[in-house]
Amino acid sequence: MTEPRNRDTRTRIVEAARDLFWEKGFNSTSIADILSRTQVHSGSLYHFFPGKQDLLVAVLEWYRDGIEENLLAYAWHGVDDPIEKVFALLDGYRIQLLASDFAHGCPIGNLALEISEPDPRVRELIAANFAQWADAVEACLIDAGERLPASTDRRALAEFILTVMEGGIMQARTHRDISLFDRNVAILRDHFALLTRQTQAA
Repeated sequence: MTEPRNRDTRTRIVEAARDLFWEKGFNSTSIADILSRTQVHSGSLYHFFPGKQDLLVAVLEWYRDGIEENLLAYAWHGVDDPIEKVFALLDGYRIQLLASDFAHGCPIGNLALEISEPDPRVRELIAANFAQWADAVEACLIDAGERLPASTDRRALAEFILTVMEGGIMQARTHRDISLFDRNVAILRDHFALLTRQTQAA
């Protein structure tokens, strides 16, 4: 009976830390905040996580391991067209920005900007999360097949889309103006239209 309780307590701690890091930032979240949110004793927290950095690692692992069910499944529900999947994913961040009154951006992007000197575990996990996001978008671009020119570097385009998303979020949050995000996405749509025309012309 002990193991399921331990596993459940650990999950509650990770989920609380995940939400607090997103809402307040990593540096502004204290252990006291996490204890208050979870209502667990400090001994239980330190049993699983000796330090806040260990908890950050667990949160980043949660994002890495749950990208399919926690991000892609929601964004792509009912969307079959591979190129529209890309824009549905971006639209999910747009909805998030508006719903949170610009308080919530990309949780991985937030951490990457906030933690200037991460330890190797943290840096590798942030990089892995970015790479996994780009992998998902690259798979959409591959599925688009002949709609894109054969010369298109699909990996580079996926990484560019990640840059558009992160940059659009950062500018929209700074100015509290969703039009900055929308203009970035509109330029990206124009780029896809150009690529499609190139394919048709060929």
